[in-house]
Amino acid sequence: MARRLHARTHAWTLKEPFAIARGVRSEAQVVIVELHEDGVVGRGEAGGVAYRGETPESMLAQIEQVRAELERGCDRQQLLQLLPAGGARHALDAALWDLEARRSGVPAWTLAGVGQWRPVDSAVTIGIRDIEAYEAAARAHADYPWLKVKVGRGSPVAAVAAVRRGAPRARLIVDANQAWSVDELLAYAPALEPYAVDLLEQPVPVDQSEGLGAYAGAIPVCADEALSTLEDLPGLVGRYQFVNIKLDKTGGLTAGLELAAAARAAGFRLMVGCMLGGSVSVAPGMVLAQLCEVCDLDGPWLQAEDWPDGIVYTRGRMAMPDPPLWG
Repeated sequence: MARRLHARTHAWTLKEPFAIARGVRSEAQVVIVELHEDGVVGRGEAGGVAYRGETPESMLAQIEQVRAELERGCDRQQLLQLLPAGGARHALDAALWDLEARRSGVPAWTLAGVGQWRPVDSAVTIGIRDIEAYEAAARAHADYPWLKVKVGRGSPVAAVAAVRRGAPRARLIVDANQAWSVDELLAYAPALEPYAVDLLEQPVPVDQSEGLGAYAGAIPVCADEALSTLEDLPGLVGRYQFVNIKLDKTGGLTAGLELAAAARAAGFRLMVGCMLGGSVSVAPGMVLAQLCEVCDLDGPWLQAEDWPDGIVYTRGRMAMPDPPLWG
C-alpha cells in the first residue's frame, strides 16, 4: 500500500496566559502530521521556532514541498537532506519514528538505542507575573522536584526569592530568555546564589555570548536560543556549561540524538526542552531525556486540553507515553 501524508494546523488552549520576556501567548499553535502506510499510522506534532519566524502555516507549506518524497517512502536520514532544521522537519521525523515503531513492533526508545526507558522528572514553568503571584504559584507546586522561573529585566532576584519562599525544596531553573546584559548577569548571579538556583538558562542575548567568558559564577549557564544544530556547538565552548536541545530547533529526534552525542563529546552537560505543544510534540523528547541531566518537557502540562491518551504528569513526573499516543 502506498504511503499517504496528512497534515493540518491546530491550536491548543493554555491553562493561563504564558508570559516570558519575549511576550505573552494564550494558545499553543502547532502543525500535526500523520503518515498512513499498510494500515498503520505514525504521528508527529511541532510548535516550531516562533522567534525565528516559524508559524503553523509556514511549517505546513514546508511539509507540502516534500509531500511527494514522503509518499514515495522517504526515510529519516533522507528527510535530513530534504528540509532544514525546524518545526516542519521535527513533525515529519517524529511521524517516521512512530511509523517505524508501530510497523516493526520495536519501541522508539529501543530503535534510538538510549538504554533504559524510564519516566522523567520535568521542570514545570512559572511564567512572568507579579512578585506575590510568583510565590503563590510556587506554593501551589511546592512538592514538584523542578520549577522553571521565567524572569525579565525588572526584579529577577525578587522573583526567584518569592519562588524559593513558596517552594523551599524544589530545584530551580531561572530563564531570562536573553533579557539580561552581561553586566546584569554578573550582578544578578551572586545575588541568586543564596536561593540555591541550579541553572541559569540563556540569560544574555545570543550575540553577547562572547561576554560569558567573563562569568565565573557558581550557577552553571545553559545555552538555549544560542543552540539549534551541530554547527552552533563550537561557538558555545568556554561560554556555556549546559546546552538545551529542543527538537523543534534541531528538526527532530534523529538530528537531536546526533547533537546530544556531539555536545557530550565536547564536554557539555545536557538538558532537553520543548516549545509549546501537545503530548505528541514532546513524546520524542522523552527519548532524548534518557540521556539528559535536566528535563523541561512541560508543554502539555501548560495546556487546558491535550491529545487523548496524552502524557500524564504527576507532580512533575512524566509517565511514559501510552502506546496509542506515540512510539
